[in-house]
Order: sequence, then structure tokens, then C-alpha cells
Amino acid sequence: MEMDSPLVRLCIEEACKSGDAVERWRLQRRSLEKLPPHLADALLRRLLHRRLLFPSLLEGFKHSVENIDLRGESSINAEWMAYIGGFANLLSLNLSDCQRINSSSLWPITGLTSLTELDLSRCMKVTDTGIKHLQSVVNLEKLWISQTGVTEAGISLLASLKKLSLLDLGGLPVTDQNLISLRALTKLEYLDIWGSNVTNLGAICILKFSNLSFLNLSWTSVTQTLNIPHLECLHMNKCDIVSISKTHSSPLASLKKLVLSGATFSAETESFSFTNQSSITYLDVSNTPLRKFSFLATMINLEHLDLSSTAFGDDSVEFVACVGESLRILNVSYTKITSVGVGNLAGHVPQLNTLSLSQTSVDDLSILLISTMMPCIKTLDLSMTRIQGFMQRQTQQAEPSFAALQSLTSLEILSLEHAYLSDTALSPLSSLTGLTHLSLKSTYLTDFTLHHLSSLPNLVSLGVQDAVLTDNGLEKFSPPSRLRTLDLKGCWLLSKEAITALCKRYPHIKVRHDFADDSSSLEQNQLLPRSSPLEKSGRRRNNQRPESSVAVPRNFVDQRLKYNREELVALQNSPLSQLLPREVLVSVPDILADL
Repeated sequence: MEMDSPLVRLCIEEACKSGDAVERWRLQRRSLEKLPPHLADALLRRLLHRRLLFPSLLEGFKHSVENIDLRGESSINAEWMAYIGGFANLLSLNLSDCQRINSSSLWPITGLTSLTELDLSRCMKVTDTGIKHLQSVVNLEKLWISQTGVTEAGISLLASLKKLSLLDLGGLPVTDQNLISLRALTKLEYLDIWGSNVTNLGAICILKFSNLSFLNLSWTSVTQTLNIPHLECLHMNKCDIVSISKTHSSPLASLKKLVLSGATFSAETESFSFTNQSSITYLDVSNTPLRKFSFLATMINLEHLDLSSTAFGDDSVEFVACVGESLRILNVSYTKITSVGVGNLAGHVPQLNTLSLSQTSVDDLSILLISTMMPCIKTLDLSMTRIQGFMQRQTQQAEPSFAALQSLTSLEILSLEHAYLSDTALSPLSSLTGLTHLSLKSTYLTDFTLHHLSSLPNLVSLGVQDAVLTDNGLEKFSPPSRLRTLDLKGCWLLSKEAITALCKRYPHIKVRHDFADDSSSLEQNQLLPRSSPLEKSGRRRNNQRPESSVAVPRNFVDQRLKYNREELVALQNSPLSQLLPREVLVSVPDILADL
């Protein structure tokens, strides 16, 4: 049966309905062991989501679960790892951001010969000792240890994991010498060494990884481009790219994704001659000092282009227009583009589905141009622009400019933060029934906008920040049935009582406000339990002392210490026990519990 089956989803929901529901089936180990892996994985994920998972409960899943994702769980420690070490069929384990995981807690998984993927990203307590434990997990193929406590010595130990195809060492002190030792990893396809101590000398060693398809050299001292035959993705954020390597006999023919945010260029490299420009499908040159964009004219297969925070302006739009039908995502926020440039671009990018114009000088005319010439737009960001919500046409009376967005039948995400927009200007938005995410931020908005937008049936996330909302308006607000996030930050008139009442009425909605209690609406913020509720109550009952009206002197010696377990059981029905007063009689079960 597939996970999409309504019956399967219903069964999993019922099994994770409450702690009592879990207790009814947790001891049925044979049934759990026979669960297909994909169903066992789904059940475990749901238990985690409902905060019903505790260490000993893992015991029932050790023969069926293949994938465990515990990322960000602050409760995970050595006790949890002791149980996970018994998962004979475990393929993937994600412990990223689990702050209590240390090197010693990794010891139980050293015998997991089936484990092929392990994520320890940002587990700061994992050190070189932990890497020594991992050396025995010989079948590891993918390993993430970025931003851990591993040093140069520990990195060299990874050379023994011959099957590694993915290695993330981001933020670690990787040296040129480390790269020399890692050349033994001949199957490596993915290497991330951002923020390392690697230089141009060490980068030459990377050429030995002939199967490498992904390389991240961001925030390093590498200044040369490398000619790696099968490289498809290259990150060099914040690098000074000043020259082309002498070993660079030909352009990077296979390169498809190039991320150079914040990088600087020389006259030799700013033309991107080190790449086969026609093969690039993803280009990010945001926050760079580039002033010439003519190289874009030859990147005819571009699908994703990020030019944000550059000198890009209306005079360079023609080069983006050359990309034509292939372009799907365009980010020109924080640039010099105006509505004139949007007009020059309109009609040339008919397949564009994501456009960001935030922090630019575009006005209401751009809304009309986008609506008529870019019919496939799904995501539109017009925050912090000159848009006012009204457009002066040939008639004297101004018309609401957002009414033009009705022609964008695919529009799902709209951002209008920090725009000086009024309730009247935004009234046409109520007709955009396809919207799933809407973000507004204006001091001119009132309860009218909040109630008006409640008619959007598909809205999942709604933000009305800095608005003049009142307690009365919030009390009358009836959110769409699909709404899951309501952002009311900066709405200073709202009282704590009104926010609390809203959270109680709609517990399934995450409310963002200074007075909102995240823990009341998000189960994920709760710590995972250490044991079953029944186990806790059982321990409490066992630890309770029997009530007695007789005071026990300080020099009292417990005579039970003279007997062993069998003798105490024999004394239970002896004639002597019948003569003891009931108020001072301690039952044998209680004695055994004390022992």
C-alpha cells in the first residue's frame, strides 16, 4: 500500500493520537517488526512530530525502520543513540543540530554496517574522537560534519572511508595537506569545504577527484578557477576570482550551476570565459561589483538568474531579454531597474514564474506590464517599491492598480511589505483566489483588510504586519480553513488577551506576535519525553513509601537485611507474620521492590 492511501494515513494518525494510543500497540513487537520500511519510517516521523517518541519506544522499530531524521532535537543524547545502535537495517541517520550529541554518543552506531548516510552538521561536541568511531562504519557513502569540533587531524582520518561519494566539511579547518590525504576517496562526487584554509596550491589537488560534480570553495583563499571535467555545480561566494588556472585548458563544459554571490573579479574573469556559457542554467552574481552584463546574452539556457544588489539597471535589461523563453526565476531586487526596464523585459520572458523587484524604483505601471506580458508568474515580490496601489489612466479618476493581477491565474505568492498601501488600494486582492501566501506590511492597514482577505479560500500563510488592528477586529476575524500561519508582528494595538484568545480558538494556526506563545501552537517546541507516561507513573508508585503511624527511631536497624530474597518470600505466610500488627506490617512485594 502506498503512503498516499487514505486508509494508511488514517491508521497512522490513529496510532499517534495520544500517549494512551501508543501504549496500546507499543508491546506488539512482532507486528512492528513486520511493518514495511516505508510505513515504519512514516509512523516514526509522526510520533516525532506529535512529541510521543521516547528512547525505549525505538526498540520496537529496530528491525523495520530504515531512515531516522532527528534534526534539531535537543533531547537526543547517548541514551537515544544506544537504542539507535540496534537498528540493523538503518540506511540514513540525520542528527544535524542535535546539540547534546558528542563523540562518545556515536560509539553505539559503529556496528551499523548498513548505514550509508550520516548527518552530524553543527553538532559542536563531535570531535576527532568521534571520527575515529566512524572509521568502523565502512559502508558510509554520504557524510556531513560541517561546523563540528573536528580538527585537521580528524579530517585526515576520513581517508579510510573509501566509499564516500559526498563529504561536507564546511566551516572546518581543512588544509592543503588534508586534500592531499583525501585523494584516496576516488568515488567522491560532492565536496563542500567552504570557510576552510585551502589555497590555490590545495585546490590543484581537487583536480584528482575526477568524478567530482559539486564543489563549494566559498569563503576560501582560492583565487583561480579550476577545470574539473565533470563539474556541474561550483560555489565561490566571497572569493576573489582574479585568474584562470594554468591547468585550465578548456572552459568548464559541464558546468550548469554557478554561485558567485559577493565575489570579486578581475578583467580576465569578469567575462566568464572560464565557463561554457551556453551550458549554464543557474547563475547567482548577487552582491558583486559587476557593472557589465553583456555576458548574459550568450547564456541562452539560463533558468535561474540572481542579479540582486548589483549595478544592474534599465540599460542592461536587453541582455536578460536575450535569454528568452528559458528563464524561469529572476531576482533584480536592490538594483536600479525601473518600470521602463520592466517594460523592456516584458514579452521576452513568457515562461518567467518568479520575479523579485523589492527595493527598486518600479511603480504601479509595472503591475500592468507584468500582468499582461508575463502570464506564468507564480511568485511576485513588490516590497519596498514606489507602488501606491492606484494608477492614473486616461480618465481623471485613479483606478486600483492591483486589479490587473486578476489576469495572473497562476499567482500563488505575493509580497507587498513596507509599501505605503491603504485598505482601499488592497481591496482587489480579495479576488485573487489562487493565493496561498500573502505578506503585507503597512501602517495604513486596518481591520477592514484583515476581514476582507479572509475570503481567500487557499490562503496558507497571511502576514499583516505593522497594521492598526484592534482587539474587536481580531475577535471577529474568521480565518480561511487552510490558514496555518498568521503574522501580526508590529500590530501594537492588539492586547495579550486578544492574541491568547485567538491562539485558543485556532490552535492549528501559528500566530506570530510579541504576545503569542509559540509553545501553545507548535508541538515541535516541546522536548521529547524520556520515557513512556505509564513507565513514569509506575516508577512513582513503586517509589512511594508505605504509610505508617509508627515513628521510626534514628537508630533503627532494618532486620530485613539479614534475609535473602527466597527467605523473605518464605516468611510471607509464616505464623510470625500473622502476629504482627497490621499498621506496622510491610508487605513482601514492597520489601522486594525496596531491594
